[in-house]
Amino acid sequence: MSKTTNIQHDKGPRAIRHKPQLRADGAWALLQILEHGASSREVMPMIFERHGLAKDRAWLQESVFGVLRVLPTLQSWLRQLLKTPLKKQQKIIEHLIMLGLFQQAYMRTSTHAAVSETVEASKLLKQPQLSGMVNAILRNFERHELAQQIDTAPHVVANLPKWLYRELASAYPDHLANLCKAMSTKPPLWLRVNPLVNSLDEYCNRLNEASIAHEALPPHAIFLEKYTDVTTLPNFDEGGCSVQDLAAQQAASLLKLKDDDCVLDACAAPGGKTAALIETGVCLKALYALDNVASRNARTHDNLSRLGHIQRMGDKLHIVDADASDTASLSKLPMFNKILLDAPCSATGVIRRHPDIKWHRKGTDIAALVELQKSILEATWQRLLPGGVLLYATCSILPQENSQQIKNFLQTHSDASLVPIEAQSDPEALGWQILPGEKNMDGFFYARLLKSDSAIKQAHL
Repeated sequence: MSKTTNIQHDKGPRAIRHKPQLRADGAWALLQILEHGASSREVMPMIFERHGLAKDRAWLQESVFGVLRVLPTLQSWLRQLLKTPLKKQQKIIEHLIMLGLFQQAYMRTSTHAAVSETVEASKLLKQPQLSGMVNAILRNFERHELAQQIDTAPHVVANLPKWLYRELASAYPDHLANLCKAMSTKPPLWLRVNPLVNSLDEYCNRLNEASIAHEALPPHAIFLEKYTDVTTLPNFDEGGCSVQDLAAQQAASLLKLKDDDCVLDACAAPGGKTAALIETGVCLKALYALDNVASRNARTHDNLSRLGHIQRMGDKLHIVDADASDTASLSKLPMFNKILLDAPCSATGVIRRHPDIKWHRKGTDIAALVELQKSILEATWQRLLPGGVLLYATCSILPQENSQQIKNFLQTHSDASLVPIEAQSDPEALGWQILPGEKNMDGFFYARLLKSDSAIKQAHL
């Protein structure tokens, strides 16, 4: 997945100070995400550690992410039920109530179970004086059948922030309803089989032996029909597969690697696409995986190590701590035949997978993101050899970050030309825009740029 910029710094989660309990832990997670700006990728592992049973972890995932997906609807109900918003230390109870409302409206939990467990959680969260209020609100929700009363404001119906709904309405007026629906659904789980360890058929046989329902999509993709703990998948620890959405899997084939290519994967962490490049089996001269945060590069190393790629590539693989927008840092690297630029972006194409994104991202972030993308595109272009190809990618669906970014780049770089992508429905479009839900894929964008000079205007591809 493309990385998001650090425009909004996560403050990080606070310490957990209550005893383990599903609803209390769910409310704590929501507080950290929505009030303290923490990422779900930080918070969820913290509460998972407190619950050993797989079914409890599944409940937490379903509940917390469910609340984040339909937050505007839950907030509209809460405003009708709660006379005065809670403040400071009591704020966690608002999140607890929304968790209870979600259970009643979307998980079909019985009123008795939802109420009793939620009331008990309020006591564990050191707010026993509010337990009566929690009880009354959840019972009134059921009594007044508020689940049948949906706010008709378009952004609430879509369960999106106002700024994002407006952006999508402007960019995709003909696809708006389906797009909003796709962004609020649970995502599928896609695997990328590592052909250097096992073939697609071999891995499918392993899944059959483990009674895991799936659908294979050659050459290397597998669609799992039910969500599965990936660490329990056959041959996972031995590097037999990786989790990667089908949209992200397109990058390796679109770059069209050739033997002896020197390749840069800019903004590479956590290494999913780097691994896919290696798994093409092409004999590369060198592969540089670059990111500007050491901890993210450590994740790239760990992921490549699990897949056996550190050992396979040897001294041809270089994991580099560097800023892809800094021309001085990049000047220390060689010139490249191929560059994959998985640019920092708004991540609006993967909201269904990470629903906290829509509440962390702000409309005012987009202009700064576009400038950051522009600077990285400019800096990496300078490291591309004539005749080379740069594949620009984001997991965004906003035109400013995608087609408009490419249009502006082409207008200011006479040595750049666009190489159409076969999968584009419109061959004249400035890149391939995949929308969330399209063929079960995440939202993604690709544009393939060829660098030329007057002598090699019709260079390879």
